[in-house]
Amino acid sequence: MIIPPMKILLYSANFAPEPVGIGKYSGEMAAWLAAQGHEVRVVAAPPYYPAWQLGEGYAWPPYRREQWQGVDVWRAPLWVPRKPGGLTRVLHLMTFALSSLPVMLRQVFWRPNVVVTVAPALACAPTGWLVARLCGGKAWLHIQDFEVDVAFQMGLLKGRLLQNFVLGAERWLLRRFDVVSSISGRMLDRLRQKGVTEERVRFFPNWVDIAHVYPLQAPSDYRAELGIKADTKVVLFSGTLGGKQGLMVIPDAARKLAQREDVIFVVCGDGVMKPQLEAASMGLANIRFLPLQPFERLGQLLGLADIHLLPQSPEAADLVLPSKLSGMLASGRPVIATCQQGTEIAHVVSQCGVVVPPEDGAALAAAIEQLAEDSAAREVLGAKARRYAEENLAREAVLGRLVRQMQSNLLGESGAAESN
Repeated sequence: MIIPPMKILLYSANFAPEPVGIGKYSGEMAAWLAAQGHEVRVVAAPPYYPAWQLGEGYAWPPYRREQWQGVDVWRAPLWVPRKPGGLTRVLHLMTFALSSLPVMLRQVFWRPNVVVTVAPALACAPTGWLVARLCGGKAWLHIQDFEVDVAFQMGLLKGRLLQNFVLGAERWLLRRFDVVSSISGRMLDRLRQKGVTEERVRFFPNWVDIAHVYPLQAPSDYRAELGIKADTKVVLFSGTLGGKQGLMVIPDAARKLAQREDVIFVVCGDGVMKPQLEAASMGLANIRFLPLQPFERLGQLLGLADIHLLPQSPEAADLVLPSKLSGMLASGRPVIATCQQGTEIAHVVSQCGVVVPPEDGAALAAAIEQLAEDSAAREVLGAKARRYAEENLAREAVLGRLVRQMQSNLLGESGAAESN
């Protein structure tokens, strides 16, 4: 049976041109679907992440419609706090949920086949579900981050009564959607624990363009630009400098390895933790900071690493699977993750790197020294990382499976064969 192109409505607070995180993946997904011949509309906020300030030119008008890579993008405003915390983050997401409501209701007349709501922000999920029901389309919720669980575990939100109410509302809401997807096996297990039935659960991991990020055969251009010697081992962290990642372990480990002239740390990114990281690194000659780099240079940047770092806070490690990990693996370099054993991150990284306890600078420094001195181990682990990316995270395979799952649901089939 020949299935015609679909009308797909993507509802995501974060969207292109945000260079990292959910905005990056939502943008790439929308552009890829449009390139395959599907009609794609997006309702999103103006770009603001990871700098936590509105992108240039987006302050006015508050509502706008624009074309981007074949995608019809509708922007609705939101409030961006200067210092995001527990309550301010909730208010920040609520402003977008409210401002985007009339924009989403307008899409009912377009009659999309599938409405995909991306969480965060879970506050947008009721509207995504309602629009799907009003237009007769399928309601799909994609969980990039269990924001409610993380908020309570990290103390951003507090109180037993509040927790019971919010988790109960979340559970009720999740069970209303036709499909609920997430990015890792452990997160799918969490969906089942929250009451989502098996036939509605889908595996939809973050992907990587393995043709754009690949093992470099020559030294990275960044090595010469930064004046790093050929025999110096580069320990790289690249990504959003956020509060739930346990990043303070990086300057701690750098201080413990300060006497080694053959190891240098490079921290590339922006975010709320950058001032604290820079302050903790004062006086250290073995740590460099770079701002976010252009996407076109991502392959060269990740190829700069001899060792990648993936720090995580102990509270969040099994509730998120960082999107940055896919690029690390595709670059063909070993990864050191700071997380608890038994978590999803540990399961993946243990196949192609080293896992050490979170927030343990001494253990991280020891693991870095061990890999820095063992080029053969780095080569073996890097090859395993690349193979994992090719077999599990290639963009064409992941997004192709997504389309088949959507089409299967439109035909009324369970799609169980595609669910895991």
